Amino acid sequence: MNNHLKVLRAERDWSQAQLAEQLGVSRQTVNALETGRYDPSLPLAFRIARIFDRPIEAIFTE
Repeated sequence: MNNHLKVLRAERDWSQAQLAEQLGVSRQTVNALETGRYDPSLPLAFRIARIFDRPIEAIFTE
């Protein structure tokens, strides 16, 4: 699954650690999400969408 997390995070000038803290996950999890090594659970995908105020489909693509 592809995603736009790195771009969205950069637009807000957030570090991976800052995003991880807001999501309640580790920095390593954010890194794995950004590099496509890990697909988020549905609850995590919803938290990400809320933080960036975007629909899930605008962040994650097949």
